[in-house]
Amino acid sequence: MKVEVGMRAPDFELPSHMDDRIRLSEYRGKHHVLLAFFPLAWTPV
Repeated sequence: MKVEVGMRAPDFELPSHMDDRIRLSEYRGKHHVLLAFFPLAWTPV
């Protein structure tokens, strides 16, 4: 699925740094969420 600027992001789940599972839907309507992609971040390249 291609996400365009201004589109609502599909729900997804990721691990947090505290070993919890975080779902995007938990924040929808409660907080602003910024999704950012950093290619090659935190890698030795």
